[in-house]
Formats: sequence, C-alpha cells, structure tokens
Amino acid sequence: MPHIKLPEGLHGIRGAMAFRPETAKPLNELVEVLLHAPNSLTPGERELIATYVSSQNDCYFCQTVHGAIAAAHLDGNEELVRCVKMDFFNADISEKLKALLVIAGKVQKGGKHVTTADVEAARALGATDIEIHDTVLIAAAFCMYNRYVDGLDTWQPHDEELYRQRGKKTAKEGYVTMSKEYIPQQS
Repeated sequence: MPHIKLPEGLHGIRGAMAFRPETAKPLNELVEVLLHAPNSLTPGERELIATYVSSQNDCYFCQTVHGAIAAAHLDGNEELVRCVKMDFFNADISEKLKALLVIAGKVQKGGKHVTTADVEAARALGATDIEIHDTVLIAAAFCMYNRYVDGLDTWQPHDEELYRQRGKKTAKEGYVTMSKEYIPQQS
C-alpha cells in the first residue's frame, strides 16, 4: 500500500509520476537522454547499468522493468540480464562494460568510492570520457529513481510478463513517448 494516495493501476514509478506530472516531465526527459537517446554505449548496455544499480539498491520495480528493457534491446536475453545482476565479471559482456559497471557499483555505494584507478581502468579498455560521465550519471540517477519508487512504497506487481511487455514497448518507443500514456500533457 503506497504511503500516499497514488493513481490506481499504475505500477512503480508510473504511479508516482502521474501523481506529480510537473516533476515527472524532467525525470522522464533525463532518463530518455541517459538510456534511450543516441550514445556510443548501446541502449542495452545503458539499461544494464541501470538494472545493475537498481539490483544493488534492491529496488524490485526498477531492476525488473529496466532488466526487461535491457533484454528487449539484447534480443530477449534475460539470462544475460540475470548474470549481470548476480556476477557481471562472469557475464558475456565487454571488458569495457565490466569496468563501467565497477564504476556504477561504486557510485551506488557513494560517489567518493570511485577512484582514479577505476576511471583509468575503464579508459584503458576503451571507455570515453562521455561514457564514464554517463555511467556515473546513470548510477546516480538510478539511486534517486530507486529511492523515489521505494520511498513512496509504490505498487510493484510480481508478474514477469507484465514487465516483459512494458520492456519491449519502452525499448521501442522510449521514455518520453511512453510517459504520455499516464501523464497528462501540458500545453
């Protein structure tokens, strides 16, 4: 039961965003840039970063929905998503992405945990400054999104198929477009 009266039938962050569209708009625009807009990291890689951070924060909704979006970008590879959440060092992902996940994991614990050595290791594996920047920002943003979802105790159904369908739709349409179905548009 949510801590405040949120619109019924909207799970996770969607209910919270529909409750306060003024804050939802910039939050959706940020996640659109971070996870869906053109970037040298693929949308699947960026969704894996968001999924990993959300799993470390134990946010069921975010790790499940972003894992489903990642899988949709990765030809339905749900096993890869599970592996990244459990032990990314042994996942079938690039060494560069593993180095970026080290940085993301440290940001999740606290920004000061990231070291120069972590950044240099990522650079040595081909990470660009923008990829390092975006990894840090994805990790920091998802700590906020996770706390938003869980801090309001939003409704988080446990129907995996619901998340799969949402993941496919979001992977295709992006975040700003998807938000139009639950956030009234302002003129």
